[in-house]
Amino acid sequence: MRLLEEKIEKDGEIIGGCVLKVDSFLNHQLDINLFNEMGKEFKRLFEKENITKIFTIETSGIAIASLAALHFGVPVLFAKKHAGSNMDANCYEASVYSYTKNRSYTIRTSKRFLSKDDRVLIIDDFLASGSAVKGLIQIVRDAGAHVAGVGIAIEKGFESGRKAVEDLGIRVESLAIIDSMGENSIKFR
Repeated sequence: MRLLEEKIEKDGEIIGGCVLKVDSFLNHQLDINLFNEMGKEFKRLFEKENITKIFTIETSGIAIASLAALHFGVPVLFAKKHAGSNMDANCYEASVYSYTKNRSYTIRTSKRFLSKDDRVLIIDDFLASGSAVKGLIQIVRDAGAHVAGVGIAIEKGFESGRKAVEDLGIRVESLAIIDSMGENSIKFR
């Protein structure tokens, strides 16, 4: 998606040659017009999949998933990283490793919101190692639901995430795929 690539080139910041900082439009301050276009593109890519639910992980995936869900006309469900006192005790859980935070955590989703009848599109902001997406896939499969695909805003194509997800038999569509990054350069696929 050229619009997203242009935004990354214009406003993204590469830190240490390996971290792409996009907080000015994607995961801190949000460019809703961009997200709307991303939602339209996810709808175009997955419209034949009869999606019944969009599933993501808090926090950065929620806004992107919400705009996509608007175009699909379905609800958004997100896995929580921190269980509060209002979290259902009857949950699906998966362990996820965050390379950004350098630690593992458990994500949870109430069993009330996923059923075997659901056809789920997983959406997330980044795909690198695939740990978060694999955790979401595990939860969907534990519910007996069908993973119809995975939609990613930005993929680090030089990391192993895509292969890890495709090895599970799941289609991945990324709106911007980065083949390489350097101190002041970025190359898209």
